Amino acid sequence: MITADGIALRRGEKVLFQNARFTFYARNKIGITGSNGSGKSSLFALLLGEMQTDAGTLGIQPGLVISHVAQELPRGARRAIDYVIDGDVELREVQCKLKAAEEQEDADQIGILHEHLGAINGYSAEARANQLLDGLGFKAEDVINPVDYFSGGWRMRLNLARALMCRSDLLLLDEPTNHLDLDAVIWLESWLKHFPGTLLLISHDRSFLDNVVQTICFIDGGALKTYKGNYSAFEVQRASHLAQEKASYIKQQREIDHMKSFVERFRAKATKARQAQSRMKQLAKLELSLIHI
Repeated sequence: MITADGIALRRGEKVLFQNARFTFYARNKIGITGSNGSGKSSLFALLLGEMQTDAGTLGIQPGLVISHVAQELPRGARRAIDYVIDGDVELREVQCKLKAAEEQEDADQIGILHEHLGAINGYSAEARANQLLDGLGFKAEDVINPVDYFSGGWRMRLNLARALMCRSDLLLLDEPTNHLDLDAVIWLESWLKHFPGTLLLISHDRSFLDNVVQTICFIDGGALKTYKGNYSAFEVQRASHLAQEKASYIKQQREIDHMKSFVERFRAKATKARQAQSRMKQLAKLELSLIHI
Protein backbone atom coordinates (compact mmCIF):
# COMPACT_ATOMS: atom_id res chain seq x y z
CA MET A 1 0.00 0.00 0.00
CA ILE A 2 1.15 3.55 -0.82
CA THR A 3 -0.11 6.62 1.03
CA ALA A 4 0.51 10.32 0.47
CA ASP A 5 -0.30 12.89 3.14
CA GLY A 6 -0.14 16.50 1.98
CA ILE A 7 2.78 15.97 -0.40
CA ALA A 8 4.12 18.69 -2.67
CA LEU A 9 6.50 18.22 -5.56
CA ARG A 10 8.42 20.75 -7.65
CA ARG A 11 10.50 20.41 -10.78
CA GLY A 12 12.70 23.48 -10.82
CA GLU A 13 10.48 26.49 -10.17
CA LYS A 14 7.32 24.74 -11.32
CA VAL A 15 4.94 23.33 -8.70
CA LEU A 16 3.70 20.02 -10.11
CA PHE A 17 1.25 19.32 -7.30
CA GLN A 18 0.77 20.32 -3.69
CA ASN A 19 -1.14 19.19 -0.62
CA ALA A 20 -1.83 15.89 -2.42
CA ARG A 21 -3.47 13.08 -0.47
CA PHE A 22 -4.13 9.60 -1.83
CA THR A 23 -4.00 5.92 -1.01
CA PHE A 24 -3.10 3.27 -3.59
CA TYR A 25 -4.24 -0.10 -2.27
CA ALA A 26 -2.62 -3.45 -3.02
CA ARG A 27 -3.78 -5.10 -6.26
CA ASN A 28 -5.53 -1.96 -7.48
CA LYS A 29 -5.01 -0.87 -11.10
CA ILE A 30 -4.73 2.89 -11.40
CA GLY A 31 -4.54 5.07 -14.50
CA ILE A 32 -2.46 8.26 -14.15
CA THR A 33 -3.74 11.04 -16.42
CA GLY A 34 -3.16 14.74 -16.97
CA SER A 35 -1.75 17.12 -19.55
CA ASN A 36 1.86 16.93 -20.70
CA GLY A 37 4.14 18.37 -18.03
CA SER A 38 1.54 18.03 -15.26
CA GLY A 39 3.76 15.69 -13.21
CA LYS A 40 2.79 12.13 -14.19
CA SER A 41 6.32 10.89 -14.84
CA SER A 42 7.59 12.87 -11.85
CA LEU A 43 5.14 10.95 -9.66
CA PHE A 44 6.81 7.74 -10.88
CA ALA A 45 10.25 9.22 -10.14
CA LEU A 46 9.02 10.02 -6.63
CA LEU A 47 7.87 6.43 -6.07
CA LEU A 48 11.19 5.12 -7.40
CA GLY A 49 13.14 7.32 -5.00
CA GLU A 50 14.63 9.40 -7.82
CA MET A 51 12.93 12.55 -6.48
CA GLN A 52 12.03 13.70 -2.98
CA THR A 53 8.89 15.45 -1.78
CA ASP A 54 9.11 19.17 -1.06
CA ALA A 55 6.47 18.85 1.66
CA GLY A 56 4.29 16.20 3.27
CA THR A 57 5.01 12.52 3.72
CA LEU A 58 4.98 9.60 1.29
CA GLY A 59 4.57 6.14 2.80
CA ILE A 60 5.57 3.06 0.83
CA GLN A 61 5.12 -0.39 2.36
CA PRO A 62 8.55 -1.75 3.38
CA GLY A 63 9.95 -4.48 1.16
CA LEU A 64 7.72 -3.57 -1.79
CA VAL A 65 9.22 -4.89 -5.05
CA ILE A 66 8.83 -2.19 -7.70
CA SER A 67 9.25 -2.76 -11.43
CA HIS A 68 9.34 -0.15 -14.19
CA VAL A 69 10.35 0.04 -17.84
CA ALA A 70 13.83 1.42 -18.46
CA GLN A 71 13.76 4.33 -20.92
CA GLU A 72 17.35 3.83 -22.10
CA LEU A 73 17.77 1.53 -25.09
CA PRO A 74 19.64 -1.67 -24.11
CA ARG A 75 22.82 -2.64 -25.94
CA GLY A 76 25.12 -5.60 -26.07
CA ALA A 77 25.54 -9.16 -27.26
CA ARG A 78 23.41 -10.75 -24.52
CA ARG A 79 20.65 -12.96 -25.93
CA ALA A 80 17.22 -11.35 -25.91
CA ILE A 81 15.69 -14.08 -23.75
CA ASP A 82 18.52 -13.84 -21.21
CA TYR A 83 18.12 -10.05 -21.08
CA VAL A 84 14.42 -10.47 -20.31
CA ILE A 85 15.00 -13.13 -17.62
CA ASP A 86 17.44 -10.70 -15.96
CA GLY A 87 14.30 -8.76 -14.98
CA ASP A 88 13.69 -11.35 -12.25
CA VAL A 89 16.47 -10.08 -10.01
CA GLU A 90 15.78 -12.51 -7.17
CA LEU A 91 15.99 -15.45 -9.59
CA ARG A 92 19.36 -14.31 -10.91
CA GLU A 93 20.67 -13.87 -7.35
CA VAL A 94 19.60 -17.40 -6.39
CA GLN A 95 21.13 -18.84 -9.57
CA CYS A 96 24.41 -17.07 -8.81
CA LYS A 97 24.45 -18.45 -5.25
CA LEU A 98 23.60 -21.92 -6.55
CA LYS A 99 26.52 -21.85 -8.99
CA ALA A 100 28.88 -20.86 -6.17
CA ALA A 101 27.50 -23.62 -3.91
CA GLU A 102 27.96 -26.20 -6.66
CA GLU A 103 31.56 -25.10 -7.21
CA GLN A 104 32.14 -25.52 -3.46
CA GLU A 105 30.22 -28.83 -3.45
CA ASP A 106 28.10 -27.59 -0.53
CA ALA A 107 25.29 -30.14 -0.62
CA ASP A 108 23.19 -28.55 2.13
CA GLN A 109 23.30 -25.12 0.51
CA ILE A 110 22.57 -26.64 -2.91
CA GLY A 111 19.44 -28.27 -1.53
CA ILE A 112 18.25 -25.04 0.12
CA LEU A 113 18.79 -23.04 -3.05
CA HIS A 114 16.94 -25.58 -5.22
CA GLU A 115 13.98 -25.29 -2.83
CA HIS A 116 14.19 -21.52 -3.17
CA LEU A 117 14.19 -21.81 -6.96
CA GLY A 118 11.06 -23.93 -6.81
CA ALA A 119 9.32 -21.46 -4.51
CA ILE A 120 9.88 -18.55 -6.94
CA ASN A 121 9.02 -20.55 -10.08
CA GLY A 122 12.62 -20.40 -11.16
CA TYR A 123 12.42 -23.60 -13.21
CA SER A 124 9.74 -22.06 -15.43
CA ALA A 125 11.60 -18.78 -15.94
CA GLU A 126 12.58 -19.47 -19.55
CA ALA A 127 9.03 -20.51 -20.41
CA ARG A 128 7.67 -17.33 -18.80
CA ALA A 129 10.15 -15.19 -20.73
CA ASN A 130 9.24 -16.91 -24.00
CA GLN A 131 5.56 -16.27 -23.29
CA LEU A 132 6.21 -12.56 -22.72
CA LEU A 133 8.31 -12.24 -25.86
CA ASP A 134 5.73 -14.09 -27.94
CA GLY A 135 2.92 -11.89 -26.64
CA LEU A 136 4.90 -8.75 -27.49
CA GLY A 137 5.39 -9.92 -31.07
CA PHE A 138 8.82 -11.53 -31.13
CA LYS A 139 9.32 -14.53 -33.41
CA ALA A 140 10.42 -17.77 -31.76
CA GLU A 141 13.71 -17.79 -33.66
CA ASP A 142 14.52 -14.20 -32.65
CA VAL A 143 14.65 -14.72 -28.88
CA ILE A 144 18.20 -16.11 -29.07
CA ASN A 145 19.45 -13.16 -31.11
CA PRO A 146 21.63 -10.58 -29.33
CA VAL A 147 20.05 -7.36 -28.10
CA ASP A 148 22.06 -5.39 -30.68
CA TYR A 149 20.27 -7.30 -33.45
CA PHE A 150 17.00 -5.41 -32.83
CA SER A 151 15.89 -1.92 -33.86
CA GLY A 152 15.12 0.77 -31.29
CA GLY A 153 11.39 0.01 -31.14
CA TRP A 154 11.98 -3.69 -30.57
CA ARG A 155 14.57 -2.94 -27.88
CA MET A 156 11.90 -0.93 -26.07
CA ARG A 157 9.69 -4.04 -26.27
CA LEU A 158 12.56 -5.97 -24.67
CA ASN A 159 12.60 -3.41 -21.85
CA LEU A 160 8.85 -3.88 -21.40
CA ALA A 161 9.18 -7.68 -21.35
CA ARG A 162 11.99 -7.38 -18.79
CA ALA A 163 9.79 -5.22 -16.53
CA LEU A 164 6.91 -7.71 -16.81
CA MET A 165 9.30 -10.57 -16.04
CA CYS A 166 9.94 -9.09 -12.58
CA ARG A 167 7.60 -10.64 -9.99
CA SER A 168 6.79 -7.19 -8.65
CA ASP A 169 4.33 -5.94 -6.06
CA LEU A 170 4.10 -2.58 -7.85
CA LEU A 171 4.37 -2.18 -11.62
CA LEU A 172 4.91 1.30 -13.10
CA LEU A 173 4.17 1.62 -16.83
CA ASP A 174 4.65 4.91 -18.69
CA GLU A 175 2.97 4.85 -22.14
CA PRO A 176 3.70 1.13 -22.65
CA THR A 177 1.75 0.92 -25.93
CA ASN A 178 3.89 3.48 -27.79
CA HIS A 179 5.98 0.87 -29.61
CA LEU A 180 3.34 -1.87 -29.89
CA ASP A 181 1.11 -2.98 -32.74
CA LEU A 182 -2.56 -3.80 -32.18
CA ASP A 183 -2.01 -7.52 -31.49
CA ALA A 184 0.62 -6.74 -28.86
CA VAL A 185 -1.63 -4.08 -27.25
CA ILE A 186 -4.50 -6.56 -26.96
CA TRP A 187 -2.16 -9.16 -25.46
CA LEU A 188 -0.77 -6.63 -22.97
CA GLU A 189 -4.30 -5.64 -21.89
CA SER A 190 -5.05 -9.26 -21.07
CA TRP A 191 -1.75 -9.74 -19.24
CA LEU A 192 -2.27 -6.65 -17.09
CA LYS A 193 -5.83 -7.66 -16.19
CA HIS A 194 -4.39 -10.80 -14.61
CA PHE A 195 -1.39 -9.08 -13.02
CA PRO A 196 -1.69 -9.86 -9.26
CA GLY A 197 0.11 -6.75 -7.99
CA THR A 198 -0.61 -3.02 -7.96
CA LEU A 199 -0.44 -1.28 -11.34
CA LEU A 200 0.15 2.42 -12.00
CA LEU A 201 -0.36 3.15 -15.69
CA ILE A 202 0.33 6.39 -17.56
CA SER A 203 -1.40 6.38 -20.93
CA HIS A 204 -3.17 8.69 -23.38
CA ASP A 205 -4.95 5.68 -24.89
CA ARG A 206 -8.52 5.95 -23.57
CA SER A 207 -9.51 2.48 -24.79
CA PHE A 208 -6.47 0.90 -23.14
CA LEU A 209 -7.24 2.64 -19.83
CA ASP A 210 -10.91 1.64 -20.03
CA ASN A 211 -9.97 -2.01 -20.47
CA VAL A 212 -7.33 -2.17 -17.73
CA VAL A 213 -7.75 0.26 -14.81
CA GLN A 214 -10.25 0.53 -11.96
CA THR A 215 -9.24 3.98 -10.68
CA ILE A 216 -8.11 7.22 -12.31
CA CYS A 217 -5.61 9.56 -10.67
CA PHE A 218 -5.91 12.97 -12.37
CA ILE A 219 -3.17 15.60 -12.06
CA ASP A 220 -4.18 19.10 -13.08
CA GLY A 221 -3.21 22.61 -12.09
CA GLY A 222 -1.13 21.53 -9.11
CA ALA A 223 -3.87 19.30 -7.74
CA LEU A 224 -4.03 15.51 -7.65
CA LYS A 225 -7.41 13.79 -7.32
CA THR A 226 -8.56 10.16 -7.62
CA TYR A 227 -11.79 8.93 -9.21
CA LYS A 228 -13.30 5.45 -8.95
CA GLY A 229 -13.84 3.62 -12.22
CA ASN A 230 -12.14 3.52 -15.62
CA TYR A 231 -11.42 6.47 -17.91
CA SER A 232 -14.96 6.74 -19.28
CA ALA A 233 -16.34 6.85 -15.73
CA PHE A 234 -13.76 9.50 -14.87
CA GLU A 235 -14.87 11.70 -17.77
CA VAL A 236 -18.48 11.58 -16.56
CA GLN A 237 -17.48 12.41 -12.98
CA ARG A 238 -15.10 15.14 -14.12
CA ALA A 239 -17.77 16.76 -16.34
CA SER A 240 -20.22 16.73 -13.42
CA HIS A 241 -17.60 18.23 -11.11
CA LEU A 242 -16.81 21.02 -13.60
CA ALA A 243 -20.51 21.75 -14.06
CA GLN A 244 -20.93 22.05 -10.29
CA GLU A 245 -17.91 24.34 -10.08
CA LYS A 246 -19.29 26.54 -12.86
CA ALA A 247 -22.69 26.76 -11.20
CA SER A 248 -21.07 27.63 -7.88
CA TYR A 249 -18.92 30.27 -9.56
CA ILE A 250 -21.94 31.89 -11.24
CA LYS A 251 -23.91 31.87 -7.98
CA GLN A 252 -21.07 33.40 -5.99
CA GLN A 253 -20.41 35.98 -8.72
CA ARG A 254 -24.03 37.11 -8.44
CA GLU A 255 -23.66 37.39 -4.66
CA ILE A 256 -20.48 39.44 -5.12
CA ASP A 257 -22.16 41.78 -7.59
CA HIS A 258 -25.12 42.21 -5.21
CA MET A 259 -22.82 42.96 -2.25
CA LYS A 260 -20.73 45.41 -4.27
CA SER A 261 -23.91 47.24 -5.24
CA PHE A 262 -25.04 47.38 -1.60
CA VAL A 263 -21.67 48.68 -0.42
CA GLU A 264 -21.53 51.36 -3.10
CA ARG A 265 -25.04 52.52 -2.25
CA PHE A 266 -24.81 52.64 1.54
CA ARG A 267 -21.14 52.94 2.53
CA ALA A 268 -21.43 56.72 2.98
CA LYS A 269 -24.70 56.60 4.93
CA ALA A 270 -24.21 56.57 8.68
CA THR A 271 -27.33 54.46 9.28
CA LYS A 272 -26.04 51.74 6.94
CA ALA A 273 -22.28 52.02 7.52
CA ARG A 274 -22.07 49.04 9.87
CA GLN A 275 -24.02 46.83 7.46
CA ALA A 276 -21.84 48.01 4.59
CA GLN A 277 -18.68 47.10 6.53
CA SER A 278 -20.15 43.66 7.27
CA ARG A 279 -20.92 43.13 3.59
CA MET A 280 -17.38 44.17 2.65
CA LYS A 281 -15.97 41.46 4.93
CA GLN A 282 -18.32 38.87 3.39
CA LEU A 283 -17.31 40.09 -0.06
CA ALA A 284 -13.61 39.58 0.71
CA LYS A 285 -14.30 36.01 1.86
CA LEU A 286 -16.34 35.21 -1.26
CA GLU A 287 -13.67 36.60 -3.60
CA LEU A 288 -11.02 34.53 -1.77
CA SER A 289 -13.11 31.36 -2.13
CA LEU A 290 -13.45 31.96 -5.88
CA ILE A 291 -9.69 31.81 -6.24
CA HIS A 292 -9.79 28.14 -5.15
CA ILE A 293 -12.58 27.05 -7.52
